[in-house]
Amino acid sequence: MPKRLSPLELMTKLISFPTVSRDTNLPLIDWVEDYLNSHGITAHRYYHPDQPKAALFAHVGPWEEGAVVLSGHTDVVPVDGQPWDTDPFTVVEKDGRYYGRGTCDMKGFDAIAIWAMVEAQARGLKRPLQLALSFDEEIGCTGAPPMIEAMQPVLPKGSAVIVGEPSMMKAVTGHKGGQGYSVHVRGFEVHSSLLPSGVSAILEAGRILEWVNATNAEIQTAEPTPVAAMFVPPFTTLHVGNIQGGTARNITAKDCRLDFETRVVPGEDSEAWKQRFVDHVREVEARMQSVRPETGIDLEPLFDVPGLRPEEDGEAEAMVRAITGDNAAHVVSYGTEAGQFQDAGYSAVVCGPGDIEQAHQPNEFIEIAQFNAGVDFMGRLLSRL
Repeated sequence: MPKRLSPLELMTKLISFPTVSRDTNLPLIDWVEDYLNSHGITAHRYYHPDQPKAALFAHVGPWEEGAVVLSGHTDVVPVDGQPWDTDPFTVVEKDGRYYGRGTCDMKGFDAIAIWAMVEAQARGLKRPLQLALSFDEEIGCTGAPPMIEAMQPVLPKGSAVIVGEPSMMKAVTGHKGGQGYSVHVRGFEVHSSLLPSGVSAILEAGRILEWVNATNAEIQTAEPTPVAAMFVPPFTTLHVGNIQGGTARNITAKDCRLDFETRVVPGEDSEAWKQRFVDHVREVEARMQSVRPETGIDLEPLFDVPGLRPEEDGEAEAMVRAITGDNAAHVVSYGTEAGQFQDAGYSAVVCGPGDIEQAHQPNEFIEIAQFNAGVDFMGRLLSRL
């Protein structure tokens, strides 16, 4: 019989694959598929249409609908420029912690989920369990929607999804959604002494920044809705994270680029927020083109992640609370793939080991006690199934 690896052995193996989002994850997917196959579990893939990446999903237990789905992502953020004290892609145990890129976000949970699938296959289940491992979560949760769609005709549809992002094993039932655009303002160069006859891409981008600031101020003066009041901060936010442009002090800038995003409270109309932004951009563009018709503003969508809405009598939430005993209300302002599963008709909750404050950090770690709490949770889940 093939050896059943421990959760720690599995995490150590997963972290040895440097699956930074810009690179392939196929070696990791190959290894996981071979490992599952060696224990009699058939795995299926969804391939990225343009890049050497794949998602993986599998089913254990009765071939029927209603599975509990364990959802994780395989990609990690870069380590470039971060002052690590150890090899980021080697798990190091020290001071009650496991260090390594992905220990917290979120190969620790992935390892526990893979362990649970093999344990479930060995024990036998009355209710099925599924595994769903995506790609490109870290660049905007773009890999989960096509994976979820690909699962539907291949596996019996699950009903409750546990997304194992680090939540200190608390039941997170709501998170904000997010949308983003890459913005390219195309101006017209003239000498700065002839400013009115040219179009400065930087100054026109400034009109977008002015609108972002004014809109944020408007949002923050409004009374928060009951759902918004659960979040920190208790409102939707608009943000520009970077900006570049111009060539010289005395030339009106030909180009200016910036990245814009929203973080939308669940229940608010994210499409309406996107449209407000696009409408303002088109007003700025029309002003530019009244001076030089060849100018303009190009918008490239970067990501579009739905929020996770708190569910009434949600199956996933009830299951996690029954296992953990956690009855407090928890929401977060970052996004996950849970909202995408919810939009596809699943009950969804976020619950995983580790503290989100450690995610993406140099010397990323997960407390050993948290990792063990995740293993204990999964054992209890298997007993319920």
